[in-house]
Amino acid sequence: MSKSRMSLLLLLVIVLMVAGTAAISAKSVGGKPAFAIRKVEEQVVLYTIYRGSYDKTGPAVGKLFALAGRKRITPRGPVSYVYLNSPKLVSSQHWLTEIRIPVGKEALKLSGTLGEMTDVKALPAFDVAVAVKPQGQADPGPIYERLFTWIYKAGYVHIEDPRESFLSNAMAGNYAQMKSEIMVPVSKFTKD
Repeated sequence: MSKSRMSLLLLLVIVLMVAGTAAISAKSVGGKPAFAIRKVEEQVVLYTIYRGSYDKTGPAVGKLFALAGRKRITPRGPVSYVYLNSPKLVSSQHWLTEIRIPVGKEALKLSGTLGEMTDVKALPAFDVAVAVKPQGQADPGPIYERLFTWIYKAGYVHIEDPRESFLSNAMAGNYAQMKSEIMVPVSKFTKD
């Protein structure tokens, strides 16, 4: 086995171990997702912008991990997607997704050198409304609808695009079998 394949394999094993032990703060109750507000700490991410159907993101995730291996960037958490436009308003060939892998701060030295649609950036801490998409659920639409309703009833407003953090292998290719946390960045609503 080549050195680069061995490095990639090691990175994937590390990511799967981290993803498998990630804590979930919003537990499912009676088969329906429960919702919670949680703080996401500041972090550095290696990311790429992907254009196309969500079910074809596996190769893009693989390329991002391969890049991490070549650049000796160690992943530090599960893969997450930020959904940059609505699948209800745009055809699947034009869906935009920012695919992210949390990495260490030392990766910031590579910022601006990784390509036109791939880079490293620092994210500030922020609050999110969270729901768990359980394994076996293929359509997250109802979870998003209930989560957004809950956000506004709880006195919050969404401030950025929704995202999903995969707690099982994001390269598996079968979305229904993946467990994930659906997160929407929020801020407390204030009347000004």
